[in-house]
Amino acid sequence: MPRSTLHRAKRIVVKVGTGTLTDRTGRFDRENCARLAAELAEISKGRRVVLVSSGAVALGAERLGLARSKGRPWDIPTKQAAAAAGQPHLMAAWGDALRRHGKVTAQVLLTAEDLASRKRFLNARRTFEKLLDAGAVPVVNENDTVAVEEIKVGDNDTLAGLVAGCVEANLVVMLTDVEGLYDRNPAEPGARLVRDVPRVTAEIERIAGGAGSDRSVGGMATKVRAARRLAAQGVTTALLSGRRPRALAALLAGEQLGTVFAPGAHHLSSRKGWLAAAAKSRGVIVVDAGARRAVVEQGRSLLPSGVRSVQGQFRVGDPVDIAAETGRPFARGLAGYGAEEIRRIAGLKTSEIERVLGYKYLDEIVHRNDLVVLDVGRE
Repeated sequence: MPRSTLHRAKRIVVKVGTGTLTDRTGRFDRENCARLAAELAEISKGRRVVLVSSGAVALGAERLGLARSKGRPWDIPTKQAAAAAGQPHLMAAWGDALRRHGKVTAQVLLTAEDLASRKRFLNARRTFEKLLDAGAVPVVNENDTVAVEEIKVGDNDTLAGLVAGCVEANLVVMLTDVEGLYDRNPAEPGARLVRDVPRVTAEIERIAGGAGSDRSVGGMATKVRAARRLAAQGVTTALLSGRRPRALAALLAGEQLGTVFAPGAHHLSSRKGWLAAAAKSRGVIVVDAGARRAVVEQGRSLLPSGVRSVQGQFRVGDPVDIAAETGRPFARGLAGYGAEEIRRIAGLKTSEIERVLGYKYLDEIVHRNDLVVLDVGRE
């Protein structure tokens, strides 16, 4: 979706970062929240808009009188306590601000586990649809109060990408505390804003850098990674300054501001988009070079003859990563056999499966209809 056609986007996820919702002292910026609410209400005319909002921890710290010492990060229980105290006030802030413009808000709290389960993912989708049908603005945040490392999304940039897949958005806008992606640290002399990114390459990821501020979880790197995953699903991503007045409306009018990441040429189906972005792998199937070529270059299923080993424990139908003998996972799919069964038939021909197991579900370890190739071979 080129800049000139962004006005056609009918389903938009807007992510507002902590740096946009807090002032220089770290206190919640109600004035900017109110301004953004007016702009969200404006762009929602004729569109369906979902808001992913940070700020609960900052608001909770303010309410509880918690101070963050530089260089001494809070422990997890302190962060969860701050999130618990701040979440209702965050919802109240957005609810009050959007109500002035005739919009109703609805709170949606998610964890990675909610989106990793296909059943719960579809339940969430149905809930979003009902809310959007009713004209509401769902306000999404991670359920930090209960989330532990095993079920955390980790940052709201990634969460925005997962929500986009859930609501089938065609545009994700990330409002941040800078104008967009720069070719170097924006504080350095001569730093240039990168206006358009046709494809996220290793070089783009390198210039994105690392961590965010001491009040936020994500940084530019997490935004670029989210944009790369969204591109594979056919979704355009835009990075804009959350401090620039009417930036959202200007973007949709085709103005040259911020950074726009183009969607990929080949779009994943909704099911495969979920598998690539949201599904949580339960194990790893390690394959040889021939099997990798068959899956990546020829679009074939994974057969037992190409399997070399299995890591972890999983059951039939569980999401699993597929990796080469040296290297990171290059594909993900739904297992046609359990981990122990695959260990027994690894390296065999399909005609030998029944002789070894005493039965045969499928010829394939992972069928191509249940398999998605991840981003491989980036420059």
